[in-house]
Amino acid sequence: MRRTKWLALGMAMAPFAAHAETPDGAAEAMAAASIVVTGTGLALPPGTPAYGSVVIDRDRLEDAASGRIESVLADVAGFQQFRRSDSRASNPSNQGATLRALGGNASSRTLVLLDGVPVADPFFGYIPFSALVPDRLALVRVTRGGGSGAFGAGAVAGTIELASATRDQMPHFGASAFYGSRDATELSASIAPDLGSGYVSLSGRWDRGDGFQTTPRDQRVAATVPAAYDSWSTNLRAVAPIDATSEIQFRGTLFQDNRTLRFAGADSVSQGQDASIRYISRGRWQVDALAYLQARNFSNIVISSTSFRKSLDQRNTPSTGIGGKIELRPPVGEEHVLRIGVDSRFATGDMYEDAYNAGVASNPLTSRRHAGGDQITSGIFAEDDWTIGNLVLTGGVRADRWSIRNGFYKAVSAAGLVTQDSAYANRSDWEFSGRAGALYHVSDAVALRGAAYSGFRLPTLNELYRPFVVFPITTQANAALKPEKLKGVEGGIDLTPASGVQLSATLFYNRLDDAIANVTIATNTRQRQNVNAIVAKGVELTASAQLPADFSLLASYAYSRSKVDAPGMAFDGFAPAQVPRHSASAMLAWAPKAGPELSATLRYVGKQYEDDLQSDVLPDALTLDAIARLPIGHGISLVARGENLFDEDVVTRNAGGSIDLGTPRTLWIGVRFGQ
Repeated sequence: MRRTKWLALGMAMAPFAAHAETPDGAAEAMAAASIVVTGTGLALPPGTPAYGSVVIDRDRLEDAASGRIESVLADVAGFQQFRRSDSRASNPSNQGATLRALGGNASSRTLVLLDGVPVADPFFGYIPFSALVPDRLALVRVTRGGGSGAFGAGAVAGTIELASATRDQMPHFGASAFYGSRDATELSASIAPDLGSGYVSLSGRWDRGDGFQTTPRDQRVAATVPAAYDSWSTNLRAVAPIDATSEIQFRGTLFQDNRTLRFAGADSVSQGQDASIRYISRGRWQVDALAYLQARNFSNIVISSTSFRKSLDQRNTPSTGIGGKIELRPPVGEEHVLRIGVDSRFATGDMYEDAYNAGVASNPLTSRRHAGGDQITSGIFAEDDWTIGNLVLTGGVRADRWSIRNGFYKAVSAAGLVTQDSAYANRSDWEFSGRAGALYHVSDAVALRGAAYSGFRLPTLNELYRPFVVFPITTQANAALKPEKLKGVEGGIDLTPASGVQLSATLFYNRLDDAIANVTIATNTRQRQNVNAIVAKGVELTASAQLPADFSLLASYAYSRSKVDAPGMAFDGFAPAQVPRHSASAMLAWAPKAGPELSATLRYVGKQYEDDLQSDVLPDALTLDAIARLPIGHGISLVARGENLFDEDVVTRNAGGSIDLGTPRTLWIGVRFGQ
């Protein structure tokens, strides 16, 4: 394992060369043309701002005290994972991303794309945040609300688009090394040489730490251990021009993430091998075509909190995702940007796990379980943006054919006796969704916008077929789950009252019908079920300002009044699990053109509930992060980082009083080089 991690870092630091040949005459034609290789996708349509997107730029991505993308995403109030923990101290299968207070769910209700490619795990639907390194990115665009366009199926809470850094944003060689509290280290390196008229970037990162105690002091036992972590990832990206207006982009990522949570032996491993290839043409007929492949796996050992012996070994969960899209933008006049295309996603996965009797000293095997299935979603979409003076109209429609197939669950006793052998009927149907919006520039300082949208999300293979236990709660799977369906409207105003100052306010109403929730059906037993609906309404405020004396400010606040609409159920009218009513973030930075740089980020998350019956409370939390950077010349900077400087107790789980805590005060010191 350790040899593999050092190999990943060595790959990132090793120089390499390549040679490309072109047909006779092609080299001269390419040299004569004005070739601009960007490594980006097609330009955004003019109607995009109608949906109230928030952009996080590269400077902010490189300025996170934790060095983690999920911490940066928390700048957008309303962003949440299933747990409040980051990717160092949470089970990877908990890392679903959502927006708009639509309810905590370990699967993502938000579509997360990297260079246009969906990154969610094909089986669980979680996001591998530890493999999404901020230094590799150019920007992040967060659009709250239902989506359409390419891969729109799944964007019921919004879309998070990550774009890889381009050649002019990356140093030819970069490296960093940090040492932090509890013997933590973070090492990274990258190299980005030109390759003919294109370029290649190769990067690697390794994080490890002894971890902190997630268990409160008064609940610790002899088997309690800190949340140790050890992860690495390496990424190769190449961009090569074909002619003056088109290029090929390739990306390959390898990653592995090892964690230990709460008890000795409660180890999890997630790993992946992803690859994608993308063709971009910016000619008269613009084209964006891509294909991708994901190979993922996950394993996890559950330790009993009473006997501290192994109760479950989720030893193998291999899954595969395959997909692609073709998008065309025909020349239909300067006033219109028309997008038409098709996309498809296929997911297949299996779960192999062994159950043990943790109440017996010999810890015997009691059952072997195997479950899995396939999913495919194929869609056709069209969107048009029409500019009429100061007014921009935008609208799009999608038609998706989905199918859930080959689902099964089989359990065999230790003696080899089949105790359950269920094969579930194949299902398929059509879903139609769309969105429409308008953006009106009243003046250079004022813009009004409004939008309406619909969308849907299929239940994941995990939700359909895999039960799980987080002691003392058992959560059952449900092979009969229906797709979630969203309808929503919103309206907003964007203000630019002075140069460098931007203010935005959005009012929204979203209704998620057939929302998938973990429903209490008996003492210490829950089941994944479709509830009638989750209704979320609220307001989102954002602000950014360039202040005098080289100061800048970023702020975001979300108030969400969400409730579960479930007539006849005990939780009817309650707030959805894991949803705070208030969330806010504010960052103040001082960055002169030369000399030291300082920034501090204050975040607040309101009270929320662990469960559907609102019996277990997660109290509100206020945290402060900070980072300081001192350039010392020749591309070298000294960097100090601090997380949770107030040392706030952030409760991330509360199951009948059994509590987990989030990251305590953590300090880092390191050096960064870029040339």
